[in-house]
Amino acid sequence: EAVGCHIGRVHAPRPSNSKSDVNYSEHIAPLLQNRCVECHRPGQIAPFSLIAYDEVAGWAETIEEVVRQGRMPPWHADPKYGKFTNDRRLTEAEKQLIYDWVQAGAPQGDPAKLPAPAKFTDGWQLPQQPDQIVTMRKVPFTVQAEGTADYQYFTTDPGFTEDKWVKMVEVRPGNSAVVHHVLVFVKTATTRFGDGEGFLGAYVPGMLTSPFPSGLAKRIPARAKLYFQVHYTPIGSPQLDNSMIGLVFANPREVRYEVMTASAMREYIYIPPHAADHCLEATSGSVGVDVLLLSMMPHMHLRGKSFRYELLGTDGNRQMLLDVPRYDFNWQTSYRLAEPKSIPAGAKIHCTAHYDNSEANLANPDPTARVRFGPQSTDEMMFGYFDYAVPIESLARHR
Repeated sequence: EAVGCHIGRVHAPRPSNSKSDVNYSEHIAPLLQNRCVECHRPGQIAPFSLIAYDEVAGWAETIEEVVRQGRMPPWHADPKYGKFTNDRRLTEAEKQLIYDWVQAGAPQGDPAKLPAPAKFTDGWQLPQQPDQIVTMRKVPFTVQAEGTADYQYFTTDPGFTEDKWVKMVEVRPGNSAVVHHVLVFVKTATTRFGDGEGFLGAYVPGMLTSPFPSGLAKRIPARAKLYFQVHYTPIGSPQLDNSMIGLVFANPREVRYEVMTASAMREYIYIPPHAADHCLEATSGSVGVDVLLLSMMPHMHLRGKSFRYELLGTDGNRQMLLDVPRYDFNWQTSYRLAEPKSIPAGAKIHCTAHYDNSEANLANPDPTARVRFGPQSTDEMMFGYFDYAVPIESLARHR
């Protein structure tokens, strides 16, 4: 079979029939605005724009193909477990609109019936301009031209003389051509990195920004610093980067819960050569008060195959929270619960991860390798990150 890529073409609309009543202006443009344009617009993570008719019509057959195959919009959670605010799946009716439109020759319809353009904050996914933008350095960092780049770490002082409550966070790469991911932590004299403590925000493939629910926020203590961890991928020429984080502050009087991040993690990892279904498990610690579970974000690398979260009750019972049967390293989604879930004091989060180090894994860089824990994509990790919210009154009693 010939190897290549699909070449799009602009369709010629077919003579009027029932399916050709579906047109771009009235049906497809609103669908794309609601489901796709958040990423498929200039300056965002998608490789091409889906804003104008000419752009969309040229990709019509490809759009139909990836929708039929379930590759787009990207969503990897099993719908049997949990409901999520950022569920990207199309409804069957939405899928059928796309299929009928392409079959009809991708007609444009009446441009006067186009919806008003979707409004986005210039340069940001945030629904408003940040209250404060903090760059990782005073001057850009020079990224090497070739080879494997070590993780880089930068500490910067945002200048906070009082506690700040943050209700929206977005991390932006300064140079998306070389930035693979950025993690930002709140750094104090007592912060212990590694298990999610101090985590503030991230830029990773596939992650989209979303505000915390009303009354919930993360706290940055007075005089704390921000700690950037950056993973670069050289592209053949020296590049400059100065990644940043945008913060939207909450009114302290309106904050009822403090949002924190923790994880079920596994630092000892050994995956044998050619292992097609290697299993690892990890369990989080517990907290001494009732909390609300907000979101879950599994993290593995190129050999990641599947990931599950379960709630371990104090009575020994297990409840499935999230099942990702086909993990995709290119789409590291934070699965945000539609309704925060009450977690009783003493309960724990248990995670089960499977890895494919066989030749059948097309993303596998080396099936003969003995894979261990490490920072590079050719190494492996197991982190079951999750956000939870603690009542302010409970924290006040323990501080």
